[in-house]
Amino acid sequence: MATFPPPDATGVPRDLLLKVTPPRVPRHLVSRARLLSSADALRDHAVFVVQAPSGFGKTSLLAQWRLEYLGQGVPVGWVSAQSQDDPGRLVQSLALALRVAMGRPTFGRSVFEDDRPGTLGSVTALLAELAQAALNVVLVIDEADRLPPATREALAYLLRNAPPNVRTLIATRPDGRLDIEDLVAYGQCVEIGPALLKFSLDETLQLVQARFGARVDRNTAARLHELTEGWPLGLQLATTIISRGADAHAALSDMTAAAGELQGEPVRLLLVNLDPQDRDFLARIAVLDLLHPDLCRAVSGVDDAAARLARLSNDTPVFAAAEGGEWLRMHALARDVLRQRFAALDAAEQVAAHARAAQWLAAHDLLDEAAHHALSAGQHQTAYELAERSLYESLMRRGRQATVLEWMAQMRADELDRRPRLLLAAAWTLASSERHEEAGRFVARILAQPDVGDALRCECALILGGAAVFADDPDRFVELHAPWTEAVPLTDPLLLQSHANRMAYRALLEGEPALARLRQQQALRGHPGHGVDYIRRWSELVIGLSYAWEGQVLLAEQLLRPAVAGAEAEMGRRHRFSCNLAALLASVAWERDLPGDAATLLADRLDVLEHSGLPESLLQAYRTAARIAAAEGAEHRALELLNALDAAGAARRLPRLRIASLAEQVRLHAQRHRAQTCRELCERIDAQLADPTLPQGPLWRRSVEALRDVARAHAAIAARDWPDALAQLARADEQARQRKQGGLHIELLGLRALALERCGQPAQALLREAMDLARAFGLQRVLSDAHPELGAWIGTLAAEGAQPEIAIAPPVPPAPVAAAPMPHGAVLTPKEGEVLALLARNLSNKEIGRAMQVGETTIKWHVKNLFSKLDAGTRTQVVQRARILGLLAAGH
Repeated sequence: MATFPPPDATGVPRDLLLKVTPPRVPRHLVSRARLLSSADALRDHAVFVVQAPSGFGKTSLLAQWRLEYLGQGVPVGWVSAQSQDDPGRLVQSLALALRVAMGRPTFGRSVFEDDRPGTLGSVTALLAELAQAALNVVLVIDEADRLPPATREALAYLLRNAPPNVRTLIATRPDGRLDIEDLVAYGQCVEIGPALLKFSLDETLQLVQARFGARVDRNTAARLHELTEGWPLGLQLATTIISRGADAHAALSDMTAAAGELQGEPVRLLLVNLDPQDRDFLARIAVLDLLHPDLCRAVSGVDDAAARLARLSNDTPVFAAAEGGEWLRMHALARDVLRQRFAALDAAEQVAAHARAAQWLAAHDLLDEAAHHALSAGQHQTAYELAERSLYESLMRRGRQATVLEWMAQMRADELDRRPRLLLAAAWTLASSERHEEAGRFVARILAQPDVGDALRCECALILGGAAVFADDPDRFVELHAPWTEAVPLTDPLLLQSHANRMAYRALLEGEPALARLRQQQALRGHPGHGVDYIRRWSELVIGLSYAWEGQVLLAEQLLRPAVAGAEAEMGRRHRFSCNLAALLASVAWERDLPGDAATLLADRLDVLEHSGLPESLLQAYRTAARIAAAEGAEHRALELLNALDAAGAARRLPRLRIASLAEQVRLHAQRHRAQTCRELCERIDAQLADPTLPQGPLWRRSVEALRDVARAHAAIAARDWPDALAQLARADEQARQRKQGGLHIELLGLRALALERCGQPAQALLREAMDLARAFGLQRVLSDAHPELGAWIGTLAAEGAQPEIAIAPPVPPAPVAAAPMPHGAVLTPKEGEVLALLARNLSNKEIGRAMQVGETTIKWHVKNLFSKLDAGTRTQVVQRARILGLLAAGH
């Protein structure tokens, strides 16, 4: 029979009192909408199991849920499990926790009086009392992995037999299995794992904003998210490090220095108590990017590598994510520090470890990774042979340009010339970057090889066509593509899909966006090849661009949102392709009046786009970022971004981007009627267009002349020269219609209506047409963004009922990431506002105190102040008066 410590005066064993004391919620904890207890996915279940390694915020999440339930007036019993908890001790702990939470001194008496507390009879007695309580309650059991097997069985029995008024929340490590898979299968239990507990980028931005406000910008917060991979403990340590300095921005401006501190801190805290053999094992396998038990055994020489790996993945947060099956990946913060320990090993040991890794990986057809390890082991020819076998496929199927560039830097020119597929991989990589001019030299080396057939010549034309796209030379692109339009001597599905993408892009450049989509649809039906997912993703970019070209932002958003999510999941957030897609989606989100989404999409991506972005993506990204800044009232920041666009255009020799920067500056100044500044900017545009060294092809000239005509129209509006503005707008609109640029056409219609109205001519019909088109296309901001006076006119018409069914968003700053609370103005303090919201839920002072983690006396003081400020005599009158005065939202 189990024995228990002596009871206190209430008959409760003294050592149970600390077990049932809940922790305080951290001061800077951010409530995440998808993990609120009231979220749709979590609302209607009886059991929740939060299962993850240490460092993922399991206890913090349970503590947050406890406050949410207390705020609803639901008693919450908290128990921190221990290894010595046999079934009877656990049941007594639960009974005591509920007694305290419910405020019923006699609750659980049958449990404490049971002379056989180690049996399931005590569990049944507790369940019977809960059923008779006729009160909804919540049980929280933290660190359930500490429970011995017999107690886990008793807990599973409790969960299966709990009455409907009981909800149970459990936190455990991955090895703390409760054998309740049947409850999961029947939808009675929800499991929350590391993937859900990690912070998303939006949540990281919310956390940083809540903690530091404007001291840390979005780009820095996004870099912080990338560094920590959303790991809760990593974010907590990082924000602590940032808060130590007076200048939070400077604390992370040098990311290399910050990374060293961020890496060292969690590794020191989490690994210092590990067995030395475990630390040595982790250091030896840290040289691997992906971990498999057999691979770890081969590299480390440890026979029990599989068991050790499983145990460490349960006990520590070193392993950030599983790649599926038995494969694991080490968290970046830990991996880099552990690699420093690997570098401290004897050189012969390092070489041997790399050689064993190369041998195992090559035997399992993981050639990319094998080649890197062979090179590190000094096996150069083996490494080159493996790279030749894998690099081209890796580039074309997975878009690994960075890997190709690394090999190019390490191989001699003669080695490349001896390996044609490596030359092809290098040419493809260089063509789709700021180094596109170098691609031509590699193509020349390829074509100088003997026995060059039509298929290889066509592929070289595809490479050079890609280089022309990144050089922003559409006429050169069409010229290279023309000989291969009809007869295509290709059989490789990868190259056929690439050719189809070029066909569609050519149609778009020629002002036929619908034809571009048709080309892609025909290609998808005609070439369903295996392994072309990466190349086919570029078709999503072309189709999305075609919709945006037409102004069909609803359709563009519908396509691009899942495309961006898929690219980020597969290739990473800062992969060049993910960034190109995100830039386009950000411009669409801005037009849809979703400035917060647009800002998040662009965060920490502009630097990638500067080097490897399509010219159009780079233009859209900077233009959108500048408009966001202007709408926030930061005109200086908007101008800085537009000057950065000009600098990027100069660095990459993309004159259209420089002209677009000047045109956007004209637009910005015209909204404030700065006529002289607009004239000077237009003169700079004309001077650039007069440069004889610029491209002279008709497609390129047409695109920049459209920018010039729109800029001239805005300059005329700034000077209030309305007749000239009408002429310039008509010229620009004619080009927009010819090129089927629907969004620009709608914007110019609105501006023409404004100019007509200022000239005293009938204009409302034209404005209504523009408004109808904007509504049909989903362009929420196009007219109000065009000019403040146009937005004001639309607002006046709407107020007068001239077009009440159409709502065009006025210029507003982006919505904050976190939802704003109900404003109390100068009437109530924030704490009084919280008390008022809980009063509206009919909670007692004691319940309010528990929900706010303060004493009952403090709550009484706040309630007294509410009575005085709202001139009320009862709690009901306080709530009624607050609603009348608008101090309570309608839902309270």
